[in-house]
Amino acid sequence: MDLSYLKSDNFFLLAGPCVIEGDEMAMQIAEKIKTITDKLAIPYVFKGSYRKANRSRVDSFTGIGDEKALKILRNVRETFNIPVITDIHESHEAQMAAEYVDILQIPAFLCRQTELLIAAAKTGRVVNIKKGQFLSPEAMQFAAQKVVDSGNNHVILTERGTMFGYSDLVVDFRGIPIMKNFGFPVVMDATHSLQQPNRSSGVSGGLPHLIETIAKAAIAAGVDGLFIETHPEPENAKSDGANMLPLHQLEDLLTKLVRIRKAI
Repeated sequence: MDLSYLKSDNFFLLAGPCVIEGDEMAMQIAEKIKTITDKLAIPYVFKGSYRKANRSRVDSFTGIGDEKALKILRNVRETFNIPVITDIHESHEAQMAAEYVDILQIPAFLCRQTELLIAAAKTGRVVNIKKGQFLSPEAMQFAAQKVVDSGNNHVILTERGTMFGYSDLVVDFRGIPIMKNFGFPVVMDATHSLQQPNRSSGVSGGLPHLIETIAKAAIAAGVDGLFIETHPEPENAKSDGANMLPLHQLEDLLTKLVRIRKAI
């Protein structure tokens, strides 16, 4: 896959559950979102982590098994004829995951890991780099350049908020035009930017009622794509349920966002 699939008069969407919990759940979410995005002419990429490595507690859910989850991602891709994206955490995962998915995502807290970026780049897959919560938007040009210098020009940059104290994030929308000036598509992660990390319980909180606000502002600011984690029952999700959008609310939100996109 190259980036041509994502180019249209509309924004594109990276959306799905935080982590792959099982085949039935993944297929249900993918089918629902594909139906919505086809109707609204939004290029769609299914998102699902095959494994979660960055958990606060050792007893947190991390996945159903690497190969099993990756095969589910491939099944989604083949069933619905859509690209899929998953995140990787160590260099040796890059080639393994690339056999099953179209886009490799670099988590925000790993965006400066040179070996990881190079390994992702050398697979030839599109590389989506999430901006570190600790970085300025200007600093992301160097993360992207590591991928380009490794022979891969297929880069996406994703804004996901900046740390504001210990347990909150803020979004500086100036970062969208700044990162767009580097020449790569820019995505707004409208769910993780509302995360409330470092809670005393060891489970991150969130402000999902503000997802619409963040998404609307991002579209108005000229973002190329949106990243939204969604689940039929966020309260029962095995990871990051506190900041996910209920799946039944997605169509209404995307309909509003398409109108904003057309207006600008």
